[in-house]
Amino acid sequence: MRPPKARTWSRRGHTPIVTVSGTGSGRVSIAGLICIKPGQRTRLIYRTITHHGRKGEKKGFRETDYAALLDAAHQQLGGPVVLVWDNLTAHHDAVMQKLITARSWLTVYRFPTYAPELNPVEGVWSNLKRGLGNLAARSIDQLTILVKTRLKKMQYRPGLIDAFIAETGLILTTNPP
Repeated sequence: MRPPKARTWSRRGHTPIVTVSGTGSGRVSIAGLICIKPGQRTRLIYRTITHHGRKGEKKGFRETDYAALLDAAHQQLGGPVVLVWDNLTAHHDAVMQKLITARSWLTVYRFPTYAPELNPVEGVWSNLKRGLGNLAARSIDQLTILVKTRLKKMQYRPGLIDAFIAETGLILTTNPP
């Protein structure tokens, strides 16, 4: 995620200009899970990585980072995890398959090839980006703080997270066919 652009208000004849240092050299990468456990509130679990554009710095999530996120979800939920995942290359390559098979508590199902409308986490990203449009982050570190603050607020709104699931039209069943 880079600093978002959006329309804003200003006095007539005065175009608002906010300079952002380091534009184009940094990004915030986010990975997240919406977790459902019968009898408990819906949860949003996420991790962020900030890339400043430095040489040798990790630009995004790797397979081990996704595995650490899944381990954190397993620990927080306290039970086996059934993961419904999109088809991002890093989610189904050989390294990730090895990490998945090493976790006996993890069962993975995949969304169809390109189906963002079925993925409730896409609603989280959409809501997050809409909420950041008119905020003036002057650096990638400020953007990271804003992203984490907004995601933390979403975590305390299980009704909003439930709405992202409802938007997909998917129905949770406890006994699959």
